[in-house]
Amino acid sequence: MKGKRILITGAAGFIGSNLVESLVRDNSVIGVDNLSSGREENIAEFLSSKNFTFKKLDVKDIDGLKREMEDVDIVFHLSANADVRKGYGDSGVDFRENVQATYSVLEAMRSKDVKEMVFSSTSAVYGNAEIIPTPELYGPLKPISHYGASKLAAEAFIFSFSSNYGFKSSIFRFANVVGKKGTHGAIADFIEKLRKNRTTLDVLGDGTQKKSYIYVDDCVRGIIELHGREDGLFNLGTRGRTTVAEIAEMTVAKYSPGARINYVGGPGGAGWVGDIKYGGLDITKALRNGWKYEIESNDAVKKAIEDAGASK
Repeated sequence: MKGKRILITGAAGFIGSNLVESLVRDNSVIGVDNLSSGREENIAEFLSSKNFTFKKLDVKDIDGLKREMEDVDIVFHLSANADVRKGYGDSGVDFRENVQATYSVLEAMRSKDVKEMVFSSTSAVYGNAEIIPTPELYGPLKPISHYGASKLAAEAFIFSFSSNYGFKSSIFRFANVVGKKGTHGAIADFIEKLRKNRTTLDVLGDGTQKKSYIYVDDCVRGIIELHGREDGLFNLGTRGRTTVAEIAEMTVAKYSPGARINYVGGPGGAGWVGDIKYGGLDITKALRNGWKYEIESNDAVKKAIEDAGASK
């Protein structure tokens, strides 16, 4: 992708800042973020670039967003509430930050005649799928978290806007993305717990939870390489899967060797209400279209653990 004028929502977040890094050399990039969970330090190295402009803005502010949409070729919409557990206590946060925010982005695009969107969705839309690895055409989709439900609703609005207003859209359902600049998820949680208690790591669930983990560089490359291909709906993950017990053991080995791992249980052995215990994505379509991931699930986790240590 070269010579484009690109707007990235959630640009100071985990995946967003890595996407900025991949696109800013050859394109004009406008980064939008309200910094509620994103960090300005994630994009600090790009602020002096002539190809990058940062705007602190909540994407639910349609009028403000419209001003940033002038002459934009493509929008990468990554802003969201990404903390799945947060939605259990605040049942409206996913609607506001994932559904309402997506509508705001789409409406701003429509008003400024911006015709292409790339959207970061999630494997959580599949819920407790009966087929693993799960293909894109699996159904019915029954999310078990407000987060998964909100991403599915956002997908539906993107499809309807595409049909009604001639948008070109690409939707990517991610496995668990890990790597540099990551701020949430099991790895970040385990490291923070070990900083507070070097002798015992309390782990939610029974440790057998097993999912696919994809390194952020592979994820970002997939977004860039696959957008606009086929019907625009792709799973992005790895063939391998990793258990929570394996993540805990790798984290302990790195940060506090000899610490005891204590599995505290959860609903049905999952970590929390809304946590999918077993998941994995069928990535045949992505592979068929020429994308290849470089780092398998266990190695992605190991590298992300190393990244977290290097960033401190």
